[in-house]
Amino acid sequence: MPTSTRASRTRRWLARAGLPLALLLGAAFPAHAAAEGGSGGINDFSCRPSSAHPEPVVLLHGTFATWYEDLNYLQADLAARGYCTFALTYGAYEGFPLVGGLKPVAVSNVEIKEYVEKVRAATGAAQVSVVGHSEGGLQSLYLAKMQGIQPHIKAVVAIAPPTHGTDASRLVDLGDKVLGRGTLDGIAATLGFPVLSDEFPGGAAINALNDGPVAQPGISYTIISSRYDELVTPTETAFVREPGVRNQYVQDFCPLDPVGHIGEAYDLNVWHMVRNALDPRRATPILVCAVGSPG
Repeated sequence: MPTSTRASRTRRWLARAGLPLALLLGAAFPAHAAAEGGSGGINDFSCRPSSAHPEPVVLLHGTFATWYEDLNYLQADLAARGYCTFALTYGAYEGFPLVGGLKPVAVSNVEIKEYVEKVRAATGAAQVSVVGHSEGGLQSLYLAKMQGIQPHIKAVVAIAPPTHGTDASRLVDLGDKVLGRGTLDGIAATLGFPVLSDEFPGGAAINALNDGPVAQPGISYTIISSRYDELVTPTETAFVREPGVRNQYVQDFCPLDPVGHIGEAYDLNVWHMVRNALDPRRATPILVCAVGSPG
């Protein structure tokens, strides 16, 4: 798909969601960004991390998304502030790269691990930080625990991850009662979306992630969720209740923000929380809260 077409689709989505594009672009390319250390980069393997931001940031999109339609505006914001940023479309089928995040978590996670090692090799960085939204948040937690690269990860920032499995506003419970879990899993596999079975309570990836501690020594963890998330529910199931993990609701900082699941990827308050998590030494309060999309 041509880049111009992808950009047009993204702009139309943002307009429908009620997010002013001018505000997003203003936040993504702040006037003071150059003063924050380095020029940064977007998927630029010649980018060299600055002393201010020594860890490249790898961003992981959610289910049915791609690297250019989910966390792409957050990526641009971080790059404008001097970070070397990288993102891939993982879990897509060969010959159909337009939708990612479809394959089982364990399969996609190997792809993500290889990409992280590619980023490290190209940039010369000893560690990376990983930011994920929705399935990408689950993938970031799974990556840090399951792939044997804990020393290579500085921080994990997971936005609305289905850490303990999601019942999708009780729809999964209803499906279990009416059809049975085996039938639901079969439907997901037949449609080519086996990842959905992983994201349900009791799914293979959920069980593997929660077999023992989720958080790994030496890694900084921040979990961000919205009290109004309608897909990862109950919303507290996103959190990792373990020592040293920061679990934060958007409404802890901006009580009137009604942001929902998809909107969390584009929410300016969430972006601020991500920046603080990536660079806690330079963390700043949210002085003016934005209003995110409730969808």
